[in-house]
Amino acid sequence: MTAKLEPYLGFMHSEETYKPSLVCDIIELYRHLVDDFLIQYCKDVQRKDFVVKTEKYVPNRQGKREYLSDSKTNDLTRRFYAYLDWHIGIPRIQHGDRSSIATLITEEASLLAMYLRNEKKEWLPRIGLTA
Repeated sequence: MTAKLEPYLGFMHSEETYKPSLVCDIIELYRHLVDDFLIQYCKDVQRKDFVVKTEKYVPNRQGKREYLSDSKTNDLTRRFYAYLDWHIGIPRIQHGDRSSIATLITEEASLLAMYLRNEKKEWLPRIGLTA
């Protein structure tokens, strides 16, 4: 949105109501960072970190599902947001300092927008590697 792009018009992901396809397209560039975070986080998850809940699946049918406990879910969320602020080895466009993952994604959307508006001749995504 800040890059003045329509988030629902994607290139790789299909257009569906309420699905920000372009957001899904751009995030594919950084999926490996999220996967790496989740793999590292899950190494410390134990059986006691899950709770079983009974849910209705269809009328008159119930089933049990396992979920991460509320405290562990809060911990996962807190650590993930901290991870997004973790600096990576790619300089920011405007300041030249090392960038956070969140800043990198925002800047890449702006660079893509400039390319799509013919303000830049090419767009080569900067792929982040955690330091």
